[in-house]
Amino acid sequence: MKALLLLFCLASFTLYSQNNYEPSTTHPFGLPNPEGPEQIRDYHELIGMSDCSSLRRKPDGSWNPVEKLTWEFKYIMNGMGVQDQTMIENGGNAGSIRQFIADSNRWYVHYYSSKLPSSALPAWEGNKKEDKIILYRDQKAPNGMEGSYKITFYDIKDESFKWKGEWVDKTEKIVYPTWKIECVKRKNK
Repeated sequence: MKALLLLFCLASFTLYSQNNYEPSTTHPFGLPNPEGPEQIRDYHELIGMSDCSSLRRKPDGSWNPVEKLTWEFKYIMNGMGVQDQTMIENGGNAGSIRQFIADSNRWYVHYYSSKLPSSALPAWEGNKKEDKIILYRDQKAPNGMEGSYKITFYDIKDESFKWKGEWVDKTEKIVYPTWKIECVKRKNK
């Protein structure tokens, strides 16, 4: 009986220690796993809940009215990945799973949305460069020109950040902004 109790205690301790970087009561947005790649901290200033203003371009080139949204970032997969979720005031929700893959030395960001369900999640890839996180996904322009949809997190501070989405040609000489978001942190880590 003592051996069975000891085995149960060891199994419980192992299970707990394997998940001690997950979101919890003490750390509601999780923690970066110190055994993970150092790049897991690229999103550290974004971790938490933010109140944001979103501005999206209409198909005719003009801008829609500003929408309010909340944007939550947290560590997942025992601190080895980052998940984010937006809750838009119009009822739409979207999010991403972010994993850094050391073999390619790049972030891979898989996007999902309640308004555009998909059987295969689109993915952006990129890295942190200086004080910006820049991600790309191949996308043709409406006229068929080869290019990418470029996402940039910038002006990143512990209390706020900005995000922009823009179509760029392969040389990035043509840049067409389509979406802008500005966020202020609600809760700290």
